[in-house]
Amino acid sequence: MNDLTPTTATARTAKPGAPLGWLRTEIDRLFDDFGSPARSIFNFGASALAPVPALELTDQGKEYRLTVELPGLKEEDVDVSIADGVLAIAGEKRDESERKDKGVLISERSYGAFRRQLTVPGDVDPAAIKAAFDKGVLTVTLPKDAHAAERSRKIPIGKA
Repeated sequence: MNDLTPTTATARTAKPGAPLGWLRTEIDRLFDDFGSPARSIFNFGASALAPVPALELTDQGKEYRLTVELPGLKEEDVDVSIADGVLAIAGEKRDESERKDKGVLISERSYGAFRRQLTVPGDVDPAAIKAAFDKGVLTVTLPKDAHAAERSRKIPIGKA
């Protein structure tokens, strides 16, 4: 009698050397991934295909320093802006190449765009933010506002 108990991907590992074992494993993985939109091969949304640049935010004492790795991009390909306490970093890379090889024209185009947003800490002075770009690394300096502590206060709770 066949066992009709559902199995998981870890329980269905193909035996090495089994005929078509690799194919069965790949088909099983495809069906497992189909129910997970973030991992599904059928997810053609921009979020699944868009590159996400690595970034690091560090506290340097009197300022925060944000570094973003943007290999292959130039300064003019990147846009940095701030609105309502949200820092946005966006960019796009376009690459086109064309060559002729033995009477055959080979033309390749690639395109990629990204946008990262992060809420800046409340003690940052938005008017003093500066950005620099060097060798594929964007460095955003977010100076702390000396008056930020004065703008925050504890609100006592009383009876209504």
